[in-house]
Amino acid sequence: MALVTLRRNLCHLPDFRIHGALAALKTQHVNHVHKTVKEHLCPWFWLLQPGPIRVRFHHAHCKKFHSENGNDLHPVGEPGFSQVHSWDRFEHNVKNVDEQMFYGKLNSFTSSGEVLRFVSTLETLPDTMMAGALRRICEVERKDGDQRSLKEILESSAFQALCDRLGRDPSDLSNAGLVTAFQALTLLCGDAQSRLLMSLEAECQHRLERGSLDVHSLCILGESLIKLHGPGCSTLDLIIYQLQGESLETFTPEDIVTLYRLLQASPEKADQQQRFLNKINHFSLSLVSNLSPKLMSQMLTALVVLDQTQALPLVIKLSKYVVRHIAHFTSEELRKVLEAFIYFGHSDRFFTETLEQHVASLCLSLDPELVSRVMEYCSRKLVLSEPIFNAVAETFVCQAEKFSPSQTAKLIEPFGKLNYLPPNASALFRKLENMLLTHFNHFPPKTLLKLLHSCSLIERHPVNFMAKIFSPYFLQQLQGEESYLDRLSLAQLTQLFLTSILECPFYKGPKLLPKFQVKSFLTPCSSLETPMDFHLYKSVMIGLIDLLGARLYFASKVLTPYCYTIDVEIKLDEDGFVLPFTIDEDVHKRVALCIDGPKRFCLNSKHLLGKESTKQRHLRLLGYQVVQIPYYEIEMLKSRLELVDYLQGKLFSQNSASRSFPMSQFFTSGGQNIGVSAPVLPMNIQGGFSLRMD
Repeated sequence: MALVTLRRNLCHLPDFRIHGALAALKTQHVNHVHKTVKEHLCPWFWLLQPGPIRVRFHHAHCKKFHSENGNDLHPVGEPGFSQVHSWDRFEHNVKNVDEQMFYGKLNSFTSSGEVLRFVSTLETLPDTMMAGALRRICEVERKDGDQRSLKEILESSAFQALCDRLGRDPSDLSNAGLVTAFQALTLLCGDAQSRLLMSLEAECQHRLERGSLDVHSLCILGESLIKLHGPGCSTLDLIIYQLQGESLETFTPEDIVTLYRLLQASPEKADQQQRFLNKINHFSLSLVSNLSPKLMSQMLTALVVLDQTQALPLVIKLSKYVVRHIAHFTSEELRKVLEAFIYFGHSDRFFTETLEQHVASLCLSLDPELVSRVMEYCSRKLVLSEPIFNAVAETFVCQAEKFSPSQTAKLIEPFGKLNYLPPNASALFRKLENMLLTHFNHFPPKTLLKLLHSCSLIERHPVNFMAKIFSPYFLQQLQGEESYLDRLSLAQLTQLFLTSILECPFYKGPKLLPKFQVKSFLTPCSSLETPMDFHLYKSVMIGLIDLLGARLYFASKVLTPYCYTIDVEIKLDEDGFVLPFTIDEDVHKRVALCIDGPKRFCLNSKHLLGKESTKQRHLRLLGYQVVQIPYYEIEMLKSRLELVDYLQGKLFSQNSASRSFPMSQFFTSGGQNIGVSAPVLPMNIQGGFSLRMD
């Protein structure tokens, strides 16, 4: 009868809107309707200010209500309250309005005290709401991170009263209330011996064995048990077994990601679960558009831990949605995304462009760990992004003190690897030099060596630190407890020593001992040179045979006494005639052909990598006439005749104008130093780690 009267009176309001209906009820002088509805609603309802209720849409498979950002608390299993309702559904949704406003009120609180004071004023409260209040306290305390405040909350009478209301008889709790309360207490105190926690866990175990828990409750229980007992918890196997028996169509996007996290807890069992994982990976393709940034980050992290390299279609689809929502990722979430893309070897132009805009817009506010991860991503994928590199260089110049030694190394190394100097290079390397001078001993030896070697690749030679890294003390630190130095470190030391001879004749400090020098920079897994592209070489070889008349007139893969391997070497006499490669007498000039395939350049560009640029620079200083044969020029040639004309123009049309000095034997034929000092000849020296950076 109350609802009939309600309709009859409200229908006379011409500007009535459903989201303002509650406000209208408070202002209309309809006493019997007012009294009836007020009795139907909970006592605290009238204290809350009415307002428009946000409408949210969900994936077709979703059966529970979840927030967009993964933090807002909402009831599980309740339908949303839309803006336009038929009057036939009004009575059904009155309770829903109560819960919606309750959770909205909870989310507005920023301290545990506010939550407890609010809950203590409510006489009757469903178990799901009590559990939700506990979870909100947990979120607030974890965000605050104050352990002393947390201890005060746990010992307060209001908190104990709330726990007592939940622990009176756990068997009377709903599944959602039980697992949510168990989860909140696990995160808050984590004491497996807590009486209430033990009581709730026992009830969860009973319902699990009885098979009465739904998918969402199983997921929450699984994560709570991992938090409480660790990934070795035996109950976790039973939970996963029951989840395997459920139809994936009943899982929400949040449940699917939680399932990934449960499997992620035991990566050693991934092979046993691979068939189930394949099923999840395939199903997840349909859910990607419904994932929040937080969930996308968590899914990618799980795929990495579980080594799901066969799930590349899922990774690619996730990357498309990462591009759309990159501005909404936290620094930690975006760092996890980058780690996953590095792991799976994924990169695309759209993600790079979006990352450029994101980094450039937040230049000085980015987290140092995220900055170093962005640069690591660019380095691993050979992505030379000038906007990113310039923004990162500016960030380091302004905030160098925020970066740790390892973060600094990860930030600087890509500049050398990708052969790029930012506009503020002088300020950047001056800042780096100051950091090294004051914190030299804080850098791990191998990290320091990689950092200094990277600087030398872009002609920012660490002259002020060469004496230290060539010293026996540093070399002993570099070796550590191992019986020998790793191959890569030896190669980097050797190239730095060669650099000190060729490009820094003013360096008069200690030399690198012969036993620490390598014979070749081209070695598997630790190479300072990129192997020659075989197919490109075959094309060039055919043209050279046609041009020179025979295979006798050029040699391939020639290892020089200076550790570099030349792709093709041609010897010329004093009159410029080509000599057979077997002849060593009367050689006036040596021509080094650098047949540069795509792997010697930055991704999708014509910009040489730092190690290849350094190799060509050193070969010129050693007296070679360096001729570069890049793949993109060969690809433009349409016939064999054009190839011959192209090679003739490259080899014989002009002489090298670069300065060089005679090929004095700095090394023996075995690649060991014999102590010959560098000739004092004019060279184009860029300068060391000093004020010569300008």
